[in-house]
Amino acid sequence: MGAYEEKKETCGTVCLKYLLFTFNFLFWLAGGVVMAVGVWTLVEKSDYISLLSSKTYAASAYILILAGAIVMVTGVLGCCATFKEQRKLLRVYFVLLMCIFLLEILAGVLAYIYYQQLNEELKQNLRETMIQKYQQSPHEHITNAVDKLQQEFKCCGSNSSADWSESVWIRSSEAEGRKVPDSCCKTPGRLCGMRDHPSNIYRVEGGCITKLESFILDHLKIIGAVGVGIACVQIIGMVFTCCLYRSLKVEPY
Repeated sequence: MGAYEEKKETCGTVCLKYLLFTFNFLFWLAGGVVMAVGVWTLVEKSDYISLLSSKTYAASAYILILAGAIVMVTGVLGCCATFKEQRKLLRVYFVLLMCIFLLEILAGVLAYIYYQQLNEELKQNLRETMIQKYQQSPHEHITNAVDKLQQEFKCCGSNSSADWSESVWIRSSEAEGRKVPDSCCKTPGRLCGMRDHPSNIYRVEGGCITKLESFILDHLKIIGAVGVGIACVQIIGMVFTCCLYRSLKVEPY
C-alpha cells in the first residue's frame, strides 16, 4: 500500500513538473510578446508621445518592457527550479511571478485610467502645443511629430485647419505666406501650404484630435489587454508552483 502511495505521489509530481515546464516555455514566449508590445509602442509611435502632456501612456509601455524582460528571465528560472526540484528555487520563482503579476496589473490599470482622461487631455493640450511650439526652437521633435501626424492621419490642425491661423509660426515671416504647414497638403511640396482650399489640404471633421485619440485608444486597449491577459495566465503558473512545492519533500539542512 505504501509503495502504491509513493508511486502515485511520484507520478503526480512528474505530471506537475511537465505541466509547469510547458507553462514556463509558453510563459517565456509570452514575455517576449509583452516586451515587443512595449518596445513597439515606444519606438514605432514615439513621435506622438511628445504631443501628450501626461507621461502615463509612455509609463504603461515602459512597465510592459520591464515586465517582459523579467518574465523571460523568470521563465528560465522556472524551468531550472522545476527539473531540479529545489524548494528554494521554487520560492524565488513564485515571488518573481507575483512581482510580474503586480507589474502587469499596474500597466493595465494605468492604461485604463489614461483611457478615461485622454479626450480631455487632448482637448486641453494638443491645440496649444501645435500653435505655440510648431517650428519653434528647441521644439524640433514637436514639429516632426505634428508633420507625421498630419500626413499619416490625413488631417490638418488640432480641431480644424483654421487652428493654424493662430500659430506663432504661421503669423511670422518664416512661414513665407503659408496659411497652413506643408504637411497639411494632400500632395506635400514646398510652399503648398499657401493655398488652404479643400482640394489642396486635408479637412477632416474633428481634426487631428479625433484621429490621434482613436489611435491612442486602440493602443491603450492592446497594452491593457496584454498586461491583464498575461497576468491572468500567471495565476495558473502560481497554482502549479504551489502544488509542486507542496509535493516535494522538505530539503534536509
